[in-house]
Amino acid sequence: MAAKTKAQEIIDNNAVAVFSKSYCPYCKATKSLLSEMGVKPYIIELDQVDDGAAIQDALEDITHQRSVPNIFIDHKHIGGNSELQSKKSQLPQLLKDANAI
Repeated sequence: MAAKTKAQEIIDNNAVAVFSKSYCPYCKATKSLLSEMGVKPYIIELDQVDDGAAIQDALEDITHQRSVPNIFIDHKHIGGNSELQSKKSQLPQLLKDANAI
């Protein structure tokens, strides 16, 4: 339960949150795209924190997505890297609405 609370607090307290793994190429692509857009997301590397596996389980409960990256913009679940990349044209507005840029 602590992991679910932690995950939800990260989602609630950050305009852009990325649940990631440091070695994941799709996570790198997500972080790169957001960086190119001038965003400084909250990033948690699940493979580098003690409760990473529990947070990943909690995210699956919250979003029905187990894979990473698991991306939230304006406290709304976007999905993974494929979903983020497919929203490239909408991202500037989404990020402005979230006060992320």
